[in-house]
Amino acid sequence: MVARLLIIAGSDSGGGAGLQADMKAASALGVYAMTAVTAVTAQNTRGVSAVALMTPEMLRAQIRACLEDIGADAVKIGMLGSADLVRVVAEELAGFAGPVVLDPVMIAKSGDALLAEEAVAALTTQLLPRATLLTPNLPEAACLLGLPEAQEADEAQARALQALGPGAVLLKGGHAAGEVCTDLLLADAAYRFTAPRIATRNAHGTGCSLASAVAAGLASGRPLPEAVARAHDWLQGAIRAADSLQIGQGHGPVHHFHGIWSEEALV
Repeated sequence: MVARLLIIAGSDSGGGAGLQADMKAASALGVYAMTAVTAVTAQNTRGVSAVALMTPEMLRAQIRACLEDIGADAVKIGMLGSADLVRVVAEELAGFAGPVVLDPVMIAKSGDALLAEEAVAALTTQLLPRATLLTPNLPEAACLLGLPEAQEADEAQARALQALGPGAVLLKGGHAAGEVCTDLLLADAAYRFTAPRIATRNAHGTGCSLASAVAAGLASGRPLPEAVARAHDWLQGAIRAADSLQIGQGHGPVHHFHGIWSEEALV
């Protein structure tokens, strides 16, 4: 049976982030993706113009429909948007025994807020302790901890986040300055994943894509460090190939299918 990943997140009408990026990442890595939509956003490469949250009842129905029939080997959680939706996800996953990757989506690459302030406390108390892996970027880590933003993927902040309950933390260093980007995985030990910074403005959806790529690895039965290493390498290829897509006038998406599409497909 193919590995199955349930993605609980918001939709990006531009296709670069959110559910669309999650599904592309899972598909590129050979995993069957299901979705429970938490919100519909009107957005493109230039920003978010509108957001409509799903009702708690409809989100609950989607999660149950997927788990009761198809089942899941892992769950990836992205944008939630409200405290009510956080509570629904926590309740519906209470009996789920598989790995859960939580990407605490709070701010879009354009700077638009994607998580209401009152939902942050619910996320921290109800979902962080349930997560197998938490994958914040530096601004999101600072928001969760109530601290100034770190200048790099800092082990002290990663440990403070782990103390909030998740089994492991992948602190992403893409917002840091410098020619090298470093992501820090704090699990049974500390692991660092480095790569040269790629000069491109087409990096929309990197956080969603990385978290889903890791979740796809966990769904396939890979150990956490191996799943992160594979996802990190795959995403670097997706960023390197991003400019070839030529999508939109702002921050374009990464190329999720860089290892699959032929050059002729882009002509």
